[in-house]
Amino acid sequence: MSTPARKRLMRDFKRLQQDPPQGINGSPNSDNIMLWNAVIFGPEDTPWDGGTFRLTLEFSEDYPNKAPVVKFKSQMFHPNIYGDGGICLDILQNQWSPIYDVSAILTSIQSLLSDPNPNSPANSEAARMYNENRRDYNRRVREVVEASLGEQEDS
Repeated sequence: MSTPARKRLMRDFKRLQQDPPQGINGSPNSDNIMLWNAVIFGPEDTPWDGGTFRLTLEFSEDYPNKAPVVKFKSQMFHPNIYGDGGICLDILQNQWSPIYDVSAILTSIQSLLSDPNPNSPANSEAARMYNENRRDYNRRVREVVEASLGEQEDS
């Protein structure tokens, strides 16, 4: 059954394959176009550099009029990422627009890694460390990066 949401997701997938943003990879599950797996590589020259972070994107039939549910599967330590992997990002919540596609979503999340908003924390400990002790915050991020590398070996 081809619905407008499914057609749009196929278009998003083709665009992502033809012109992938640097450090981003994503594709639908083989049996369900509404459920995607993605990988974001940590931005260069940041504490996230070298990390490989897994995410899931779950789309509804209301896409692109409704944002997908996006969660990190990788363990994260970030002011705007909840303990369950949920992401506090304006374009996934109150600033969503149908102009965003999968590529724009993943690019925004990648950008959020190195440019957090500690004033809207999903993880208050990470936000506090980011504001008060950047050295300790960066150390914790490096631990997450190291853990993400072990995650690659396990899969």
